[in-house]
Amino acid sequence: MSAQERSPRSDQSGLACDPEELRTLFLFEHLSDSQLAELCRDGRIETIEPGPVYAEGDPATCFYVLMDGAVVLSKLSGGEDLVVNRTSQRGVYAGAWQAYLGDRVPQTYQGSMRVTERSRFFVLDAECFASIVREWFPMALHLLEGLFFGNQNTKQIVEQRERLLALGSLSAGLTHELNNPAAAAVRATSALRNRVAHMRQKLAMIAGGTLDRGSMAHLVGLQNEAVELVAKAPKLTAMEASDREDELGEWFEDKGIGDGWDLAPTFVSAGLDVPWLDKVAATVDDPTMLEGAIGWLNYTVETELLMNEIADSTTRISTLVGAAKQYSQMDRAPYQTVDVRELLDSTLIMLGRKIGDEIRVVKDYDPAVPPIPVYAAELNQVWTNLIDNAVQAMAGAGVEPAGTTPKEKGVLTVRTSLDEDQVQIEICDTGPGVPQEIRSRIFEPFFTTKPVGEGTGLGLDISWRIVVKKHQGDLRVVSEPGDTRFIVRLPVDPATEEAT
Repeated sequence: MSAQERSPRSDQSGLACDPEELRTLFLFEHLSDSQLAELCRDGRIETIEPGPVYAEGDPATCFYVLMDGAVVLSKLSGGEDLVVNRTSQRGVYAGAWQAYLGDRVPQTYQGSMRVTERSRFFVLDAECFASIVREWFPMALHLLEGLFFGNQNTKQIVEQRERLLALGSLSAGLTHELNNPAAAAVRATSALRNRVAHMRQKLAMIAGGTLDRGSMAHLVGLQNEAVELVAKAPKLTAMEASDREDELGEWFEDKGIGDGWDLAPTFVSAGLDVPWLDKVAATVDDPTMLEGAIGWLNYTVETELLMNEIADSTTRISTLVGAAKQYSQMDRAPYQTVDVRELLDSTLIMLGRKIGDEIRVVKDYDPAVPPIPVYAAELNQVWTNLIDNAVQAMAGAGVEPAGTTPKEKGVLTVRTSLDEDQVQIEICDTGPGVPQEIRSRIFEPFFTTKPVGEGTGLGLDISWRIVVKKHQGDLRVVSEPGDTRFIVRLPVDPATEEAT
């Protein structure tokens, strides 16, 4: 037994094991006289004073059967002991009940036990308990092993499939997201080449005309000014842009410039107005040269706009690649100190196509949240599962929640905050909510409300185990129609790094 279990609170002196008393316990009532005698020979009776008996995670050395008294069984959740059972029923058992599985499973206590009053136990050492089960119940042992490891293998296979399905969905989404800016960059590059060629032709025409050196220098200065104005162009409403295009179109028409109405949108998008065009006309007083100068400046503006488009497209590609690296934690240590907001942002980018334009994303990040040590890639899987569930809930709601516009199916809110020694992350949606009757089951493995073939029922189970088991945190749900919140709590300074 462990040092804790051999404490002075455990009194073993003068406690005889009576086979007939063991027979009164439901666990042993159908054993033979010889089997009961063997139990008494190999086991012992212990009286334990109120207090802890063993702690979750300690080496599992003993199997306990309650004969008299009261016990409390608990499991760790979010760094706190969560009571799972209180009982004074004679014959209840706890401790090293998985000993018969041998070294194929970790031989540690799966929970904690304490007694609330002076209690008497029948105690078997783990090795002895395992030997008795193997010898007395070989068929039952095979059935239990098959059940235990069969369920374990099934979960692993289904989990792997779910991860592959999620990876395939994310890969398809990322490919689509990358294709859009890449195609835009290719189109803009092709158009840019065409505009540069035309700009060279217009420049040659202007240089061979009647402009003197001073006017040419002034025109080049206006060209540089146009480039600067493109970068500072204000955002206009559709009505404002239309009014300005009309003004420029009339100016071009008055000056006898062909295709002026086609040129107007380009000049408006660059922030150029009638007073600026008047400066061009004052520089080029030859009407025959003005049209060439305007065309040259138009190609200059288009060139600058196309270069901005290429820059935006390549920046988008770079952002997506960076988000993919952040999401997958490529070339990074599994356990590291990170800003959870960066993990959330990368997941939102990766799921951008699935979220779509009909769901509004609101980020409510608390700047006081510090970086924390976590398994980053696995937490990204948690965010993926929670956000994906939220999006599906809103997409299938069929109603417009309060606070949304007519074009919106819902609002996805991602919120972070600091609560003393824990970071809290909330994934909120405006869907129909989780019904009260199933709320206690949503973290169970294989439980799903999705149609057959659309869900495995492991997403929330995997998320719960990553948060609770791996990070010593907590995952819970608070839900009512129009406001469902999955709340993740992670310790700022975990006591120990989990190795499971």
